[in-house]
Amino acid sequence: MAEDSDRAAESCQPPKRHKSYVCLYFRGCKSESDSTTRRGKTSENASETTGSFMENVKIMRPDDANIVGNVHGGIILKLIEEAGCIVSTRHCNTQNGDRCLAVLVRVEKTEFLSPVFIGEVAHVTAEITYTSKHSLEVQVKVMAENILTGAKKLANKAALWYVPCSLQNVDKIMEVPPIKYANEDQEEEGKKRYEAQKMERLDTKARIEEAVPPPPNPEDPPKEQCTVGFSQSTLIHLVGPSDCILHQYVHGGVTMKLMDEVAGIVAARHCNTNVVTASVDAINFHRKIKKGCVVTVTGRLTFVSNKSMEIEVLVDASSLTEEEKGKYRAVSAFFTFISLDKFNKPLPVPPLKIEGEEEQRRFEEGKARYLQNKAKRLTDKERQQ
Repeated sequence: MAEDSDRAAESCQPPKRHKSYVCLYFRGCKSESDSTTRRGKTSENASETTGSFMENVKIMRPDDANIVGNVHGGIILKLIEEAGCIVSTRHCNTQNGDRCLAVLVRVEKTEFLSPVFIGEVAHVTAEITYTSKHSLEVQVKVMAENILTGAKKLANKAALWYVPCSLQNVDKIMEVPPIKYANEDQEEEGKKRYEAQKMERLDTKARIEEAVPPPPNPEDPPKEQCTVGFSQSTLIHLVGPSDCILHQYVHGGVTMKLMDEVAGIVAARHCNTNVVTASVDAINFHRKIKKGCVVTVTGRLTFVSNKSMEIEVLVDASSLTEEEKGKYRAVSAFFTFISLDKFNKPLPVPPLKIEGEEEQRRFEEGKARYLQNKAKRLTDKERQQ
C-alpha cells in the first residue's frame, strides 16, 4: 500500500530530469529505447532488481496497438509474463544445484484497469509474494506513464504461478528457495491462495479435453450474425525458435498474446466496433508446447451481457515430426472484452443468439461467472471505502 501511495504521489509531481540507463531486458535486441533492465541500484528510469523484485520499462509503439491506438491486451500480457519469468528464474537460481528456468503454469484473473496508448511508457513491476516447495507466486503491476505530462495510472495487475524446471531435464521440478515474509499473516494468506489455485486447476482438468467445433467450411452457407458460429475464429501458428525459452518450449507470454488476438477477432466480429480486453479469467497451462509444434488457437463466444462479452479460448498443439502423439489441449482461458465508441466509451453489445443445448449450457455457465465476478468487484469496492 505504501508503494502504491508513493507512486500516486509521484504522478502528481512535474516530470523530473534525470539520466536514463537503457539496455536489453530480455532475449533479442529491437531498439535501445524499447526496454530496460539493470541489476542492483539504478536510476529511477531504469529497471530495478533485487532478489524477489524487479521492474521493466518499455515504450509503447504503433506495432503494439490496434488501429485506434489502444495497446493490445496480448502485448501487456506478454510484458507481464516476461517480468514474472525473469524474477522467478533469478530467485530459483540463488541456491546450489541444477540451473533452472521458471515455467508459467497459471495466471490468476487479470484486470485491465485502464487502457494504454501509443507513446506511453509501461512500468512493469514484479514481486515474489509466496513460495511453496515447488512453486512460487509472482504479483505483477503495470503503470502507464504519459512522458509528456509525467502522469501515471495503474493499467493492469495480475498474479502468476511458476514452477522451476531443470535445464538438464525439463521434467524435473526443482525446489524453490523460501522467501522471508513480513509477518505470519502474510505467509498464511499466501498459503490460502496457493491451495485455492491448486484446487481450481484440478477442477479445470475435468473439461480440458472438450472438443472444439471445426472451423466453418467456406462452401457452407454463411452463419447468421450474432451467433456463436458467426464469430468463432481460429488462428494456426507454427512454433519457431523466437517463440521459445531455453528449454525449446513456447514462452507463456507468446501463447497468451496469440490467445488475446483470437479473442479480439471474435469480439470484433460480433460487435463490428473497436474492442478492448477488459479482463482475463484464470489461464491454465495444462501441457507444454515444444518448438516445431503447430498450435491451433480457437475462440468462441460463451456469454454476452449488456456491455461485455466472455470468450472461451482453447489452445491445441500437435507435433509436425511426431504425428503419432496426436493433438492435445495445452492451454485454456476465458477472456472478457468490451465494445468502445470513438471516444473510448463503452457501447452496448449485441445479444448472443443461442443455438442448441450445448451453447445454452455454456451461456448459463458464463452468466454464473459474470455474476460471481460482479459480486466480487462490489465486495472489493466496499472493502476499500
